[in-house]
Amino acid sequence: MPPDDEIDRLARAAVTGDARALDALLVAVQPEVLRLCARFLPNREDAEEACQDTLLALAAGIGRFEGRAAFRTWLHRLTANRARSTYRTLRRRWAESGGLPVPDRPDPRRTSVVAGTRLDLLDALDSVSAELAEAVALRDILGLSYRDIATLLDLPEGTVKSRLHQARQALRRQLADEPA
Repeated sequence: MPPDDEIDRLARAAVTGDARALDALLVAVQPEVLRLCARFLPNREDAEEACQDTLLALAAGIGRFEGRAAFRTWLHRLTANRARSTYRTLRRRWAESGGLPVPDRPDPRRTSVVAGTRLDLLDALDSVSAELAEAVALRDILGLSYRDIATLLDLPEGTVKSRLHQARQALRRQLADEPA
């Protein structure tokens, strides 16, 4: 991936309506977006779908990038939200397909432990408020710093830490309640 300053330059140009810069930006960030989506979704095809959804959302919403945070930080937030949204859509599609219902717990004979844990976490994230889920996704899944999250969400660092604490407690309870 190109250096941050090149990505930031492309993003600033894309915000002003430069279509070539937007095209170059999408090509430049696609590998990172796919990698980030794969942190959320254990199946490669699902991660690719989330990546495409993220890139479409980026193209449509580049004008909302205000530059308060680094572009890469903003991109991480967009990717986390789109990956979680893609998971919900895939889960809903499965449930509506008329086939077998989505199992509450992944079948260990067909799902790796890591994938099963990831799916459990995505389900648990849907059980907490959006502001708590977003904080956990940004910190614990994508690895953003407290400072970056605070800048991105326009919150004091203490509030970010508080949200993370609340979210982690709620997620622990949610994950502990699931049958083993």
